Amino acid sequence: MDALSAARAYMEAARAASTAAGGQTEGDMIDFGALVRNAVGQAAQATQVAETQAMSMAAGQGDIVNVVTAIAAAETQMETVMAVRDQVIQAYQEILRMPI
Repeated sequence: MDALSAARAYMEAARAASTAAGGQTEGDMIDFGALVRNAVGQAAQATQVAETQAMSMAAGQGDIVNVVTAIAAAETQMETVMAVRDQVIQAYQEILRMPI
């Protein structure tokens, strides 16, 4: 997944969440900070689920398929967050290079 696709996915998710909650419409501004906090929170939650699955597998109570699935989901979530972060940093650096 490239960074542009990740950014578009986040924008679509934010738009869907805001209209489902009866909040903002397409013409309104989206709170990018809240969007990033939400994405980081979801990545942390996915990591915690993966760790829980791995611990249950180590204790002999889990299924290896569930562990692999949870780890893959956490990895995908983290890669998406990092891709968006890299895009934001790149955009900021481009803005800094603009002549005034």
